[in-house]
Amino acid sequence: MAVPSILQRILQRKSEEIAAGMANASMADLVAQANDCGPPRGFGDGLRQALAKGPAVIAEIKKASPSAGVIREDFQPAAIARSYQSAGAACLSVLTDKDFFKGDAQYLAEARDACSLPVLRKDFIIDPWQIVESRVMGADCILLIAAALEQALMQDLLGLAKESGMDVLIEVHDEDEMERTLRLDHDLIGVNNRNLNTFETSLATSERLKNMLTGDQLLVTESGIRTAGDVKRMRDSGIDTFLVGEAFMREEDPGYALKRMFF
Repeated sequence: MAVPSILQRILQRKSEEIAAGMANASMADLVAQANDCGPPRGFGDGLRQALAKGPAVIAEIKKASPSAGVIREDFQPAAIARSYQSAGAACLSVLTDKDFFKGDAQYLAEARDACSLPVLRKDFIIDPWQIVESRVMGADCILLIAAALEQALMQDLLGLAKESGMDVLIEVHDEDEMERTLRLDHDLIGVNNRNLNTFETSLATSERLKNMLTGDQLLVTESGIRTAGDVKRMRDSGIDTFLVGEAFMREEDPGYALKRMFF
C-alpha cells in the first residue's frame, strides 16, 4: 500500500502525538471518561433525514490546511456552527489536527455545544486509543482514511467506533481504496476529489467511484465543491451528500455562503 508523502509526514507526527497522549491518559482512563459522556447524535441519521428534503451538507469548520495555509483568521467555532445550522447544514465536520490544519479538540467541543447538529471529528485516526479519545471529545462520527490504514486495522477501528456508538465516514481516493472499503460492508463512504500526490482536485473522481457502489451506501463527495455549478454537476450524477469547508470558510458569513450555494 503506497502512502503519499504528505500523508506519511502527517502519520509520523500523529504517532508521536498518540504516544504523548497515552502518557497523559491511558486507554482505561479514557474508557472511564467515555462512559460518562452523553449518547452520540446520529450522524448517518442526520444525513438521511436531510436527504429526504434535498441535498445533505456536512459543513466544515477549518482554520487552515497544508495546501492552502491559513484559510480563516477570524475563527470562532461556536459562531460558525450556529451559522451553519441556521443555513440548513445536516451535520458538522471539525478539524482537530493541530500541526497541519491548526485544529483543536476544543474547537469540536465549542462547535458541538453551540448547536444540535451531529459532529464529525476530522483527523488522522490510526490507533484504537484515538477512537475512545474521539468519544470523550464529543465526536458523533469519526473519519477513517483508507490511504492511511492497512485493511485489518481499518476493520478493527471501524468495529471499535461502532461499538462506542459513533458513526464512521471512510474516505477513499481511488478504485483500489473503494474496493477495500466495499469489502468492509460499510454504508457511509466519502470520496475525496483531491489527489494526495498532486493536490489537484477533480469532481470526476466522485462520478467515477460512484459507479462502483454495490448497494444503498451513502456517498459523500469531498473537496473541490466551490460553486453552485459544482453542486448541480454532482446532483445531476446522482450524488446529493456533500462535505464542504474551504468555500464556506473564505466567506465573511459561512452560513450565508452555504445557503447561497445549496438552497
